[in-house]
Amino acid sequence: MEYILNPWPWYISGPLITLIMVILILFGKNFGMSSNLRTLCTIGGADKYADFFKIDWKSYSWNLVVVLGAIIGGFIATQFLSNGAPIDLSVETIKDLNTLGFSNAGENLLPPEIYSWDAILSVKGMSVIIIGGFLVGFGARYAGGCTSGHAISGLSNLQLPSLIAVIGFFIGGLVMTHFILPLIF
Repeated sequence: MEYILNPWPWYISGPLITLIMVILILFGKNFGMSSNLRTLCTIGGADKYADFFKIDWKSYSWNLVVVLGAIIGGFIATQFLSNGAPIDLSVETIKDLNTLGFSNAGENLLPPEIYSWDAILSVKGMSVIIIGGFLVGFGARYAGGCTSGHAISGLSNLQLPSLIAVIGFFIGGLVMTHFILPLIF
């Protein structure tokens, strides 16, 4: 049980991700999470309003099982497989987060300054959720996939657009971390 509770080293998790990718390639499937939104919208009837949603959603339904597995796996991991240790953040990161107003940086996975009901239901919290959600959703569709789809599936298939997208995601993350996040908090 101790082995499951601790982070797995790269030489275990890397080959396991590779194995999953090889299996998906053998079955002619692509991994990605953002494409599930299109599938769910099509199931909900969005194909009546936009051609983008006119797809055979049943051929994509296997990926909905991946989403369900991620939700169930996340619940199991946080509720039953968490060892209760604080998040392993560098001292510099903790100092930077404290400067931004995160008083308990590194102590829990979801900082209350963002994820408590008081923070979410504030004007700032609602603005961050709505604008951030729109930007993430729009960005994932505009880039032709999300970070997991491009970084794991696209790069493993040696797709140049995925390499360009991953470089863009990295640059966007740096800009967000060093310029935009300090303005928000």
